[in-house]
Amino acid sequence: MAGTVPIYAAARPKKSSSSPATTESSLVKWVLIGAAGLVLLWLIALPLIIVLTESLKKGWDVYLAALTDPDARSALRLTILIAAITVPLNTVFGVIAAWAITKFRFRGKGLLITLIDLPFAVSPVIGGMIFVLIFGARGWFGPWLSDHDIKVVFALPGIILATLFITFPFVARELIPLMEDQGTQEEEAAITLGAKGWQIFFRVTLPNIKWGLLYGIILCNARAMGEFGAVSVVSGHIRGETNTLPLHVEILYNEYQFSASFAVASLLLLLALVTMIIKSWLTRKSVH
Repeated sequence: MAGTVPIYAAARPKKSSSSPATTESSLVKWVLIGAAGLVLLWLIALPLIIVLTESLKKGWDVYLAALTDPDARSALRLTILIAAITVPLNTVFGVIAAWAITKFRFRGKGLLITLIDLPFAVSPVIGGMIFVLIFGARGWFGPWLSDHDIKVVFALPGIILATLFITFPFVARELIPLMEDQGTQEEEAAITLGAKGWQIFFRVTLPNIKWGLLYGIILCNARAMGEFGAVSVVSGHIRGETNTLPLHVEILYNEYQFSASFAVASLLLLLALVTMIIKSWLTRKSVH
């Protein structure tokens, strides 16, 4: 009938371009936003500002001297070297683990996921002690390593192993939910078209997970450069040899060289800010 409105059309709710997600008043909204802003200011922004101001408190000469100190340069080189070794390894391990968990059915999958999450639950100090108990002088392999003049603990291999343990979950845990959501339909279609294992991975799987993979790599790199607890246990704190940047900051602070410690800490802060900028850029790219 002309001029009448169908019942289903009248009952259909009108779409709003700016419908609120909640029914709270504006006062409640701004109180919550203000509270969150104060917490972030107090716990994150203020400490960062203090680090920058304290690092420059005695002038640029002291700041540059702290960064160009031989021990600081050695710590920086070691930190970059550890990240350069552990991040690619954990990238490969993480992709393999995520691919196995999401694309195949097998017994023990739950145990494998638990083992991947284990470094999140275990204190980094405990993680370092594990490798001391295994490779230390009185550990399981300590006598054999000593007889063959191989150093693991208090040397570069121990630091790499501890960092690998702590940073292992980041890539895998970033990829597993993403690959589970994507399912296996595209891989199965590629198989029907005659594609083989590596062809499927590089032409189908990898393009679909590239942003999540890069995001996991960035998080893994940030943790590798900033790890303190596990590395502190296995490093031995040998200046100029086994000290990373976080350990070097601790030594300077304990020696009451506050300006130098904050100067080196500001370098770690700069690396963290660069990491966050890249992370934000990748997030925007993945959305668009």
